[in-house]
Amino acid sequence: MAFAKWIGGFLGLLSGGFFGAIAGYALGYVVDDFISNRTDVAKTDNGPRTSYRQRTSTGGSRRTTYSQHGTQQEGERNSYLFSLLLLSSHIIMADQKIMHSEMEYVRRTLRNNFGADAETQGNEILLRLFERHKQQGTTLWTIQLKQCCQQIAGAMSVEERLQLIAFLCEIAKADGTVAQREVDEIRNIATWLGISPDEVDKLLHLGSNKIEDAYKVLGVSPDASDDEVKKAYRKMALQYHPDKVATLGDDVKAAAEKKFKEINAAKELIWLARGL
Repeated sequence: MAFAKWIGGFLGLLSGGFFGAIAGYALGYVVDDFISNRTDVAKTDNGPRTSYRQRTSTGGSRRTTYSQHGTQQEGERNSYLFSLLLLSSHIIMADQKIMHSEMEYVRRTLRNNFGADAETQGNEILLRLFERHKQQGTTLWTIQLKQCCQQIAGAMSVEERLQLIAFLCEIAKADGTVAQREVDEIRNIATWLGISPDEVDKLLHLGSNKIEDAYKVLGVSPDASDDEVKKAYRKMALQYHPDKVATLGDDVKAAAEKKFKEINAAKELIWLARGL
């Protein structure tokens, strides 16, 4: 899936403000490229000339008209994808240096889930966001990012926002060392998104085989009772269940499934140690 396919729907859903301004800046070059490519196609078309809208809405076209419900779902997905890139750009720059391993993690995610075009365009969007960050300076950028997060919080469910935070934690871990500045910035983003910053600490301990980390994933003390541990697991399982983000697409759901398995792995470590 190339980003050019969802730009129009995304821009149409923007409510304006800083989120819209930053999105317009970052996506502008892709729109130009998209229009240019469509113009080239029209010039080389040997058949009857029709507009792109006509070719994508008629019964014999390669695509069919979206239902209102389908268009809404696509818009939600588009907003999620750009939000992911925007927040990723902030975390990658959190320690004042752009690490190849962190950039590669994002590029690999785009490549594996959406294809080579999405990887190329997503990479360019990240570079433009880095440029925007440098132009504005950290103080102004942070003020605007906070307002963007508040807009995101009003548009997405808590489960969708949790998946954004989970992705940012994976970026922070990509280079093998999680800097305190990265942790602080992810916690700030979580707060602005209306998510408890404690969720960041849970997510950063996923993937470990250590029992002490398993307890941190569930957010409970090793001294907690069995009932308290079970209650903590049930709450987390409900929050991170893949079905909660299914409307964002199979690729986003697949990422959520991976996270859900890691949560269950932590739970199994504790259950085994306690004989539950």
